[in-house]
Amino acid sequence: MTRPLIIGLTGSIGMGKSTVAAMFEASGVPVFDADAEVRAMQGPGGELVAAIEHAFPGTTDESGVSREMLGALVFGNAAELARLESIVHPAVAQKRQAFMIEHTGAPVVVFDIPLLFEKGGAAAVDRVVVVSAPAEKQRQRVLARPGMTEEKFSQILAIQTPDSEKRERADHVIDTGTSLAETEDAVRVLIEELKSAPRRQGSL
Repeated sequence: MTRPLIIGLTGSIGMGKSTVAAMFEASGVPVFDADAEVRAMQGPGGELVAAIEHAFPGTTDESGVSREMLGALVFGNAAELARLESIVHPAVAQKRQAFMIEHTGAPVVVFDIPLLFEKGGAAAVDRVVVVSAPAEKQRQRVLARPGMTEEKFSQILAIQTPDSEKRERADHVIDTGTSLAETEDAVRVLIEELKSAPRRQGSL
């Protein structure tokens, strides 16, 4: 059975990955956003709320999972983080499987994965697209975010694969250091290239 060409879309903080993902979607390419799925499943009435409350009592309320309280428990604690991931990852995998079944006829689909290289996910996609921008542009964008500090920014960068390494390992790089119109053009050109790439054989 042929299946869509799976694109892994990634990029460091402040590089414009979400903007580029929206451009793919606006051009008709289905996008699976794992982080958005997790937020929905941990939100009000979400299907993971009960399991997380059971494993981590007191971390949920009527608005769903408190990311702040849960984060305080698992941040820097490998065992607790692994326990949380054992709840979240299978649920995300099910959502991803449903997404692939829904879009089985599409020539190309995108998996929006912020930590693609950090979590070893590159082997599960056919092509890797890295979103990048000059370091100073990245810094300006990130420090403009509410609550962001130089210290927090440094901590985030320390746990992310360096942008230079991501670019080296990428099959394609989208530069967002240019204008939005130029980035949109680059995305459109890439989509046409990807659509003409051989579709892979394999199960969904």
